[in-house]
Amino acid sequence: MYYHDKRLQYPVRVESPDPVFARMLQQAIGGVEGEIRVCMQYFFQAWGARGPTTKYRDMLLHTATEEIGHIEMLATAVAMNLETAPTKVQEAGAADKVVGAVMGGENPRHMVEGMLHRHILSTGMAAFPANCEGVPFDMSHIYASGNLAADMYCNVAAEATGRTLAVRLSNATNDPGMKDMLHFMIARDTMHQEQWLAVIEELGGPAGALPIPNSFPQSEEHQKFNYNFFATARDGTPPPAGRWTSGPSLDGKGEFSVVQNEPMGEEPVLGPARPDSGAQNEQIG
Repeated sequence: MYYHDKRLQYPVRVESPDPVFARMLQQAIGGVEGEIRVCMQYFFQAWGARGPTTKYRDMLLHTATEEIGHIEMLATAVAMNLETAPTKVQEAGAADKVVGAVMGGENPRHMVEGMLHRHILSTGMAAFPANCEGVPFDMSHIYASGNLAADMYCNVAAEATGRTLAVRLSNATNDPGMKDMLHFMIARDTMHQEQWLAVIEELGGPAGALPIPNSFPQSEEHQKFNYNFFATARDGTPPPAGRWTSGPSLDGKGEFSVVQNEPMGEEPVLGPARPDSGAQNEQIG
């Protein structure tokens, strides 16, 4: 059960509406780095959480609900940036020099005309659950494995890419209100990265959580290979030395080493094609 408050989680101000920036903000809503992604990821992780303690489920629910507020802020920002956009797409370039530059091909990534069509015709100058190219968010990047440690690492990655996007958006605007909103969201991304890593620490840190799942008995692994870095240069050139090439493994259960990768199996030989498979006669043999 959820409750709502009509007030925004953090103020959203736009001093100079910019339809191009509205399109860019769509990536933070429905892109693979966006707020719909982390919101749904945390909800489904929480709804499927199992274990003797409910504190991780509760924590995920709190943060997932917070992310709804971030989606609301961004959707509001998109709508406010579209306030001065023309209601006729053909007038967009003339009405806004920046939009005109984008339509003329000066922007290396984005073309704004198609997005203006969508904002005008489908949403009435409002945000929608899609990325900056207009591709609807399809939930394909939601990671909820049922393994707490695996999910926490996925969450760190999600917040890291989200924070990177928010930083890029901040660098792309000169609007003080938009920068203020984004800097709030960047701060929350910082907290969430720390939050998920704190769960890993509670689970014993990498030594306790790794390998994931730690419930599988390592005695059943092929232990000859579980801490080897496979070097795959054809001429046998060793890889540059790194933390992963020598010394104790992060879980403290082994030693890293470098092994030149060599074939351990044989060339596969498949049987002939079946007569009813639609293959050529030469394949059926």
